[in-house]
Amino acid sequence: MIEKFLLGTYTKRESEGIYEIALDTDKKELTDLTLLTKESGPTYLAKSVAGNVYTVTSIDGKGGVTAYDPSFNQLNSVTAEGASPCYVAIDEPRQLVYGANYHKGEITVYKINEDGSLTLTDSVVHTEEVGPHENQDHAHAHYSDLTPDQRLVACDLGTDRVYTYDVSTEGKLTLVSTYKAEPGTGPRHITFHPTKPIAYLFGELDSTVTVLSYDETTGAFAQQQKLSTLPEDYTAFNGGAAIRVSKDGRFVYASNRGHNSIAVFEVAENGQLTLVQRIATEGDIPRDFNFNQSEDFLICAHQNSDNLTLFSRDADTGKLTLEQKDVFAPECVCVALA
Repeated sequence: MIEKFLLGTYTKRESEGIYEIALDTDKKELTDLTLLTKESGPTYLAKSVAGNVYTVTSIDGKGGVTAYDPSFNQLNSVTAEGASPCYVAIDEPRQLVYGANYHKGEITVYKINEDGSLTLTDSVVHTEEVGPHENQDHAHAHYSDLTPDQRLVACDLGTDRVYTYDVSTEGKLTLVSTYKAEPGTGPRHITFHPTKPIAYLFGELDSTVTVLSYDETTGAFAQQQKLSTLPEDYTAFNGGAAIRVSKDGRFVYASNRGHNSIAVFEVAENGQLTLVQRIATEGDIPRDFNFNQSEDFLICAHQNSDNLTLFSRDADTGKLTLEQKDVFAPECVCVALA
């Protein structure tokens, strides 16, 4: 079986934009890297049910989001002065797109028009005090996506906070709850258990996963457990990156940039975690990874070494096995199902 994946990239060196790559699940290999469209700095992207693709963009000193139709004809770009966002997500029920801007500490909301193009509907800038880490010089929004009950949750690395918003059908945000992580955590990404009222927060700055309970009544989070993704004796640089939970809710995966590994955790009945594997990613700075549809495989993208690594995944143990490495993909930082 052939499955296609979209690759988002930086375009500072060799990359020219958005790429596609094929996974042959029978041969257990990645093949046929193809440039789909030239784009400036499409570091994160998402594909809608209608087949449109929404990607981060940077144009002449302005940053924002560009919309493409299924054939990669550009529909429009919505940009503003300054840096581009670092994350983009789609809200299918309300037909909205969300962005998180690291440099501005800003969450943006866009309406998907009938033709698939975008219109800005709201933006929120975080102004709370920041954490103690040297990288927490001001607010740094890093993630904005939906909770299981269709609120918007946003992670801010600078303020050590996770914000929960109600979202109107018109794309307006109303803050309903704020969770404050331990100082210096640097919240980067969060993912939710598919059946339990539990979320897993990845701290970029202290390389930890925090297990949080989630109260759908109030939109509030509360800490249940916190554990490192690194070996105890590791003292060199590391930054937490991507975190994902398997569809069956049994395992959580988190990538380490610097240690260059993926940590695999087993999920207990109460949602808490136990480390079962830490495996080298065979590249430098594993910025993102994703499963294929059946979750029998995991594709890991490396920002600095310009390569993808393919792992097979054991659904019973959660453990990964290396199948292929050194697959060229320039400056790749996002892996999305096509």
